[in-house]
Amino acid sequence: MRHLRLALTGIAFCAAVLAAHAHGPTPQKVEESIEISAPPDKVWEIAKEFAKIGDWHPLVEKSEGTGGNVAGATRTVTLKSGGALEDGLDDFNEAEKSYAYRLAKENIEAFPVSFYSAELSLKPNGDGTSAKWIGRFYRADTGNFPSETQDDATAIAAMSNFLSEGLKGLKAKAEGK
Repeated sequence: MRHLRLALTGIAFCAAVLAAHAHGPTPQKVEESIEISAPPDKVWEIAKEFAKIGDWHPLVEKSEGTGGNVAGATRTVTLKSGGALEDGLDDFNEAEKSYAYRLAKENIEAFPVSFYSAELSLKPNGDGTSAKWIGRFYRADTGNFPSETQDDATAIAAMSNFLSEGLKGLKAKAEGK
């Protein structure tokens, strides 16, 4: 009887450990910001065209879209590293100089996330602009044991790089560099 209780206790312990690790992916968040030596109106004129991210983002080969700058608009972003991302515009706020969008169709070979939503916003800062880009996302492999190329660390690095390089590109374009 004692051996049976020990065995059952061991099984219960192992089940609890496995259950604790079997929760799947957790949402991740990356926030990048940059100070731009140009007034917000000038920066917004560059950044506000949802489908024209390719005009200022150095990691984007080209971008094209439909629907303009209203909720429901779409864009296809072709990355210089290969592959394309399809985004949908959820919110566009001209007065606040911000827009929010989400991944409409995953492409984990091009970008190691299964889903993301993001928001780009501009705020005045003295004579310049504070630009902030926030991304919320899930890693590419949403299973319990992702490979090293589809795990949280890879997704965080890719999203952080995409947002920070984009802000650097926006800064360079706005400052005329």
